Order: sequence, then C-alpha cells, then structure tokens
Amino acid sequence: MTDFQDPFLKSSEPVKINPKYVDSNVRPDDIGIADQWAVKPAADPCVGDLLTPVNSGYFTKAWLNNLPFYREGLSPNFRGLEVGAIFGYFLYGPFTITGPFRNSDFALTAGLLSAVGAMHILTALLVLYNAPGKAPNVQPADSTIDNPPTDLFTRTGWADFTSGFWLGGCGGAVFAWLLCGTLHVDTLMKQGAFFPWVG
Repeated sequence: MTDFQDPFLKSSEPVKINPKYVDSNVRPDDIGIADQWAVKPAADPCVGDLLTPVNSGYFTKAWLNNLPFYREGLSPNFRGLEVGAIFGYFLYGPFTITGPFRNSDFALTAGLLSAVGAMHILTALLVLYNAPGKAPNVQPADSTIDNPPTDLFTRTGWADFTSGFWLGGCGGAVFAWLLCGTLHVDTLMKQGAFFPWVG
C-alpha cells in the first residue's frame, strides 16, 4: 500500500474530490453513456425486436418516418406518386447511358421507353401483391416507425398506392427525359462526361 492510498483507507470520512474535477451538469438520476448505447428489447427479444442505437436513434427515426411511405398526412395515392417519381427518375439514367442504343441518336428515347417499361413491370408486381388471398399485412408500430399508415394496408389503399406509383414513375421518367434533352445536358452526355468508359 502506498502513502497516497493509506490515508483514504484508514479514514472513515468519504473521499473529498476537488470541485474543479466535478461536472456540475451531471445529476444523480442521469443515465450514463453505457445505458444510452445499451441494446434493450422493445417487445419480444426472441423475434429480434430490439432497441438499438441505430434503429431507435434520433437521425434514423427522423429520416425513415419522413419517407413518403411512412410520412403522416399523405393519402395512399400521393404516397405512390412520390415513390414512383423517384423510381422513374432514377431508372431513366442507366437505361439511357448504358443501354444498347447509347451511341445512337435514339439513346434518350430508348432510355425513356425502357424506364416506362420497367415501371410497368414494377406496377404489375404491386398489383400481384394485392391480388391473391387476404388484404396486405398491416405493419405494427415498432422501435423505428412510430405510426405506420393503416389506410395504406387495405385492398383499396394498396390499389391507390399502385396507381399513384405507375403515374409517378412514368412522370419521373418523362421529366428525366426532358431534362436530359436540354441543350447543356445533351452536350455533356454526347461527350461522355457522365460515364467516360461507356461508348
């Protein structure tokens, strides 16, 4: 035992800590960093429903709850319109720039027709999901999604979502086609500025 430890061990008084080393913001009922990052069961841990810093963190919850599929106050048709517009807009580029007509004068139109065709296939899959058996499954609230849309998970709601998805997807592809047909973007595409290894 050192001379430094000896007075503390023999004394019955509590150890006094210099006030400059004490954080005045910490209260006795505050949780520590270990408790903040602990993985806890949300409901039944046997089915993997756990609260983790990733799935129940502020950023993750704010981002996912603001997606068009889960945002509050939207009709199923408008949800489908937003999701479809994103799909159609982003499907146009790969079909145009890497498609078989990429070096021809018809690259933009071929990309548009391919993206619209892909949206038809995706819409058919959404229709097939709604067709057989009972209504689609209603997602329960969990540690990430606070209030899943109940009006979406009915036959009528899913049909409205599907029609909005088709319309938004075709509209997104047409918007991308119009954007790429402008003078500045068309010049860049012909020079291979986006994907120089293609062509």
